Amino acid sequence: MEINTQRTMRKIFYLIPILSIALAGYGQTAEEFVDRGDAKALLEDYRGAIGDYTKAIEINPKDEEAYLFRGLAKASLEDYRGAIADFTKVIEINPKNANAYYYYGIANYRLQDYWGAITNFTKAIEINPNEAEIFYSRGNTKYFLEDYSGAIADFSKAIELIPDYTDAYYNRGRSKSAIGNYTGAISDYTKATEIDPNNVNAFLYRGLTKVVLHDDRGAIADFSKVIEFDPMNKDAYYYRGMAKIAIGLIDSGCWDLRN
Repeated sequence: MEINTQRTMRKIFYLIPILSIALAGYGQTAEEFVDRGDAKALLEDYRGAIGDYTKAIEINPKDEEAYLFRGLAKASLEDYRGAIADFTKVIEINPKNANAYYYYGIANYRLQDYWGAITNFTKAIEINPNEAEIFYSRGNTKYFLEDYSGAIADFSKAIELIPDYTDAYYNRGRSKSAIGNYTGAISDYTKATEIDPNNVNAFLYRGLTKVVLHDDRGAIADFSKVIEFDPMNKDAYYYRGMAKIAIGLIDSGCWDLRN
């Protein structure tokens, strides 16, 4: 979890002692423990955050926010089963909490329960159909399960909601390539590079797709772009070398292969 500015960091460092003093000297409320837990989580002190969220739950066993954030802290420590227990509790308290279903789905995915992940992402979408990240996550899961058409539909919906969603374009391109729609894949990779000119993976996979379409010179340009960004990228050297050899640039291609 990133903290954007030094000023924010300083405020958090000051905030924790202040909250600790307040909790020691006055009536301790669930909200105060949640606030302190949030501050610790921002500093990646997830175990400390879990302790505070647990205190909040002891004071108010119906505090869905405390359960949700405790689940997120557990997930940050890769305790996905513990996280699922907390997300399940949130849903018991509030069956309309889309975030609980979404993060439940993420935990399912981490535990390789992909169908469970899709079930929970779908439930989150039913509650909140305007959140691009949920469609994107369900699309990734469908891609993993080789439901490429379903993945394309979800990535398209994510793009509809956020038109400059770089990762959605990139992964939709991967999905299109998987079903043989290479022209469509190149279009999506190109859009991803237009939004993010430093997107190494989009250049790499666009190059690979151009190779499939026998556009070796175009592929060489894309692999060269990857090497410009990442001079140690062995895949880019290998594929560029093969593309060069395919158009008769034997010496240059062999040099790339040696790299």
